[in-house]
Amino acid sequence: MTQAIATQRSSEQTADKNAIRPFPKVSFPETELTELRRRINNTKWPERETVTDATQGVQLATTQALARYWGTDYDWRKCEARLNALPQFITEIDGLDIHFIHVRSKHANALPLIVTHGWPGSVVEQLKIIDPLTNPTAHSASASDAFDVVVPSIPGYGYSGKPTTTGWGPDRIARAWATLMKRLGYTNFVAQGSDWGAVITDLMGVQAPPELLGIHTNMPGIFPNDIDQAAFSGKPAPSGLSADEKVAYERLHFVYQKGIAYGFQMGLRPQTLYGIADSPVGLAAYFLDHDERSYALISRVFAGEIEGLTRDDILDNITITWLTNTALSGARLYWEYFGKGYFNVKGVSIPVAVSVFPDERYPAPRTWTEKAYPKLIHYNRLPKGGHFAAWEQPQLFSEEIRTGFRSVWSAAVNSAA
Repeated sequence: MTQAIATQRSSEQTADKNAIRPFPKVSFPETELTELRRRINNTKWPERETVTDATQGVQLATTQALARYWGTDYDWRKCEARLNALPQFITEIDGLDIHFIHVRSKHANALPLIVTHGWPGSVVEQLKIIDPLTNPTAHSASASDAFDVVVPSIPGYGYSGKPTTTGWGPDRIARAWATLMKRLGYTNFVAQGSDWGAVITDLMGVQAPPELLGIHTNMPGIFPNDIDQAAFSGKPAPSGLSADEKVAYERLHFVYQKGIAYGFQMGLRPQTLYGIADSPVGLAAYFLDHDERSYALISRVFAGEIEGLTRDDILDNITITWLTNTALSGARLYWEYFGKGYFNVKGVSIPVAVSVFPDERYPAPRTWTEKAYPKLIHYNRLPKGGHFAAWEQPQLFSEEIRTGFRSVWSAAVNSAA
């Protein structure tokens, strides 16, 4: 083989790997859904908790209410139809297939935005914000506030590939997202994230590729390192904190001491969690035990209330994990990043917009937010909403995205002109 032919074939192989390929329609065989219902309906139940609250974990009544609905009336095909109505693609980045939704706005000069989900999550959590952001005039907003929206599945989650070697931590994912946006042809873009998505988006801000104009987060990394370490070690609130800072510290203290047991389990021994890969109800209970305010909301939903999320919302997210068998591959992300700090200052140097939802794990004080993000361009405290804000309060969330990025996009458009 001549050198010229070898070079040509190598180039063709590289081009094939970099190709943006249509993702096939989502359609799980009916046999898998029948088997899922069989497993749910044959759950071996433990006895009821010995307390009257959720201090021992996800309560039996909530879990059984979830199982009754999941095993009888829940219809996964509705979620499939919602996913299949959207343009979905896949591309290989750094040796791994990345699945993503990509919806372009009909409006000129739409701002490209990549939005990243978290754990226990999937792209399902972002579906409600796609139309408000890409089609703002249908949602009482201006055409100038339009976005092209990209929603990828984190490696090991949903329809993205499962890493077979170590090294796919949030920093590598952050670099992959910049590669994805450039591969889609975007010379300027912004990023948004919550939960793991917030960590990944913060790290994109640290890496600061020239195409990235700014980031938005609703779980900002704002705690000074000494404050973060004090809360982690269980110490009482330091003296000299403002009222807002003390509330944030006490909420973070609770997270570390009582509210993130799953994070330690997955961070230390993710492969041990065979039970959540084998039992759908085990998976559901594990996913519900994320944070106390979200769990309280979900419990109310399965008790008959409608409050931001529906029963189908919650089960769509759990079911996609079950059907793709990604409980453990998703858990390993905690192992990759264990001990590096989820909520502390990362050193972001580019423009940042922050939205503070009251039922987030902690309400970020403006003082710490301004110190953590020297180029803070937007800070707002919302009247309602929690950790899964895009999923739970899509209207408020979409308004925050528009407001938060308006100044950076206006500046970029004017500069280009």
